[in-house]
Amino acid sequence: MDYKIIADSCCDLPLAFIKNNDIEIINLMINLDGKDFVDDMGETFDRDAFFEALKNGAKATSSQVNIGTFIEVFKKYVVKGQPIIFLGLSSGLSGSYNNALAAVEILKETYEQVNITIVDSKAACLGEGLLVYEAVNRKKEGQSLEQVVNWLEDNKMKLHSWVTVDDIRHLERSGRISSVSATLGSVLNVKPIIVMNEKGGLVPSAKVRGRKKSLHYLINKTVEGIVDPESQTIFIGHVGVPEEAEWIKKEIESKIKVKDIQIHPYGPTIATHTGFGSVALFSFGEVRK
Repeated sequence: MDYKIIADSCCDLPLAFIKNNDIEIINLMINLDGKDFVDDMGETFDRDAFFEALKNGAKATSSQVNIGTFIEVFKKYVVKGQPIIFLGLSSGLSGSYNNALAAVEILKETYEQVNITIVDSKAACLGEGLLVYEAVNRKKEGQSLEQVVNWLEDNKMKLHSWVTVDDIRHLERSGRISSVSATLGSVLNVKPIIVMNEKGGLVPSAKVRGRKKSLHYLINKTVEGIVDPESQTIFIGHVGVPEEAEWIKKEIESKIKVKDIQIHPYGPTIATHTGFGSVALFSFGEVRK
């Protein structure tokens, strides 16, 4: 039987791509100023309004997927014997990965055949999305579940994520930096550069003064680190700044030839932690360290 690709809503892929490729999405929850919302890939959740709320100082949090939700979704395919690949948010950022593993073990107590492969993406946002995108395309090419899983495991640590935030004080509010550092950074117009490390956690990599310089930094690092660009699709993610994302796309195209560059907004889960104005570039290079 054909295998099923499942992801969580942190992959931030366009809703049309999700539906056209029959991907099952497990939704995370967002709390905005005390009210809960379902991150349903923009089907009912108003991303633009959410971005505007962040811009205006609204407080938002996200919550991991619980074991019960994983069991409910996985069970639908287990009962009909359909194999599953689940690709989710990095274990370095969320407990959802461990909850998915626990759900599989619980299902094995009831069902003899539980063919579920859980892949820790070691990525987030459209980095996770790029892995899902590649997995879907390989499935469409006729690759088996084992071939796709092997590709994911061989390449996920080659995924490079270069991220910047516009408001350093948002990192203070989310507990990522101290108030002293935020004050100093704000005065000096410092824009932090954040990367995904080998453990799948988001960590500071550099500090650049000025918005334009921070965007150039992302572009240069992506161009320097990319491997075999003509065979690659690069993802550009943003929180409410599509014009800057388009400018970045043109800058990359002027420097290297790539297969494709796609621009998509972040979903609310990662935008909750980066704030309005964040921009990220995702591509494949050498194994990250």
